[in-house]
Amino acid sequence: MYSSCLSVHSMGNSTSRLYSALAKTLSSSTSSKHQEYLEQTDPELLDPIDPKDLLEECQIVLQKRPARLQRDFVDLRTNSARRHQPIRVMQWNILAQALGEGKDNFIQCPMEALRWEERKCLILEEILAYQPDILCLQEVDHYFDTFQPLLSRMGYQCTFLPKPWSPCLDVECNNGPDGCALFFLKDRFSLVKSTNIRLTAMKLKTNQVAIAQILKCNETDRLFCIAVTHLKARNGWERFRYAQGADLLENLKRITHEAEIPLIVCGDFNADPTEEVYKEFSTSSLNLNSAYKLLSADGLSEPPYTTWKIRPSGECRHTLDYIWYSQHALKVDSALSLLTEEQIGPNRLPSFNYPSDHLSLVCDFTFNEDPDRLL
Repeated sequence: MYSSCLSVHSMGNSTSRLYSALAKTLSSSTSSKHQEYLEQTDPELLDPIDPKDLLEECQIVLQKRPARLQRDFVDLRTNSARRHQPIRVMQWNILAQALGEGKDNFIQCPMEALRWEERKCLILEEILAYQPDILCLQEVDHYFDTFQPLLSRMGYQCTFLPKPWSPCLDVECNNGPDGCALFFLKDRFSLVKSTNIRLTAMKLKTNQVAIAQILKCNETDRLFCIAVTHLKARNGWERFRYAQGADLLENLKRITHEAEIPLIVCGDFNADPTEEVYKEFSTSSLNLNSAYKLLSADGLSEPPYTTWKIRPSGECRHTLDYIWYSQHALKVDSALSLLTEEQIGPNRLPSFNYPSDHLSLVCDFTFNEDPDRLL
């Protein structure tokens, strides 16, 4: 049941034509707002938004906040020749608003830093800064009132799959359930097939989900599958996560015809690299590799962290987020560097500088052009 205790706040001093696009997402009636956007099934009826204009609008809202933290792309190409435009994929657990304010208890993060009218602009600023062709998000609880209406007007096709019973619903001032969302640019890709997956563990349906879509690259006519998921959290649930991961892999084997179609899997796995679910993915018959390993000196080690927060139970620094890819069919041209400990600061995440407790991951992929490896 949706709560309607959100209030409308000023979105800054700008009078640009995008003011209403951002301000509209702060409607005081959550339930009617959801219905309105659910009925707007054809984004062609809405005026398109120039990403640069929306970025300017976000920066006006954020003018009293610190500047966005600088991150650079690391070039991983072995040669400079490219036969097609890279496919930029962004993976991010954006932190559900209801959980950030009502459940997660980030004891070093001031509540003002979590105010949605500004935090959403920090999220949008991060997305707009990297301009992904494909965007995979977890903990999305403002899909219908923010991400779907704005991103659809920027040319993205949008898909959302909520958790069957979201913990956001336990928070009094919630905006509905959280879930996974997948967005791709329609001028770059065509949707061939979309599959919603409710993950199972030990043959039981669970509260975790995944979206898998087969896309055709309009430039190359190559097919590939993009998937997004968010596995069960918390210590003590390692076997459960392993079972969920195994179920997801079985689904993906079927969808990709046993890797005949190249695959990219993005997600918050809630599992560090020592867990069995990680090993299950790294040894799968789908021949997957974890893209961010390529940033390490030996190409074999994951980053030291993708999430870093402080709760009453203590400080948590873990690597939980991954972009897996078919290494026989795809190459990683570049990857976005992570924030340093100095940039994150002693109070960790989230903060006035950064809107989530998870770092975004961004990679540029190209198809392997080795004739012996073409699928």
